[in-house]
Amino acid sequence: AALQKLRGTSDLSAELEEMLAEQAAVKGQRAKNPWELFQNPALRWQLVSIVVLSSAMQLCGNDSMYFYAAYVFQEAGIPQDKIPYVVIGTGSCELITSVTCNMIIDYAGRRPLLLGGYIFMAGWAIVFMVALSQQTQISWMPYLSMACIFAYILSFGIGPAGVTGVLPTEVFDQMSRPAAYMICGSLLWFNLFLVGTAFPFIVKSLAHFCYIPFLVVCVCTALYVGFFLPETKGKSFLEISEEFRKRNFKTKTRAGFYKGPEEIKTTTL
Repeated sequence: AALQKLRGTSDLSAELEEMLAEQAAVKGQRAKNPWELFQNPALRWQLVSIVVLSSAMQLCGNDSMYFYAAYVFQEAGIPQDKIPYVVIGTGSCELITSVTCNMIIDYAGRRPLLLGGYIFMAGWAIVFMVALSQQTQISWMPYLSMACIFAYILSFGIGPAGVTGVLPTEVFDQMSRPAAYMICGSLLWFNLFLVGTAFPFIVKSLAHFCYIPFLVVCVCTALYVGFFLPETKGKSFLEISEEFRKRNFKTKTRAGFYKGPEEIKTTTL
């Protein structure tokens, strides 16, 4: 009844079947602790994926854009008393795009949104650094910097901000999800503290090119998503876990094929 009210439909047979299949798969197990996830080789790539993506959420430099926002808007000629409202507008853009991402995520897929988000952020980071370096020489550069701030935040909201939070639910089973979310939350706050502490020193050292570290994070995360993160759209948990199982336990045979642990054991016998 609760699911019917939540989904707005009475046809829940497929979803209930998937939930019961997942429940049967973890029958007899207990909820895992965070450190047990690190010790379990069957969860290696799932754990690596959430560690990479949760860390990139803060290390990509999205929050640091707000550090520059007031300066850029002032250089663009916006009145001083109006700047706080424009900064609020940038935050509203992130909120709107995050909500939009949740509406289209089942149509676009997880990987394209993540991949596109980080690629666009990397591109805008380059443009933003160039615009900052030329801001005092070219009159219209402050407007380009302002556009980069909005574009960077929009790229973050439409991809990483909306997708990263749902991935632990899709790649971990019912017994591992609470621990996985504890790890994600701890990484989010730790990396937020790290960026907040280190960013003033990065600005002092690199000046207008302070976004180089964030550019590297965006590029590396895009490469990881492109090469190692499987698409989860339209797949049941058992199908997703099977993809990760092959990656966690794959061993190359002489013929060049990859086999899982059960197949290797059978072949050896």
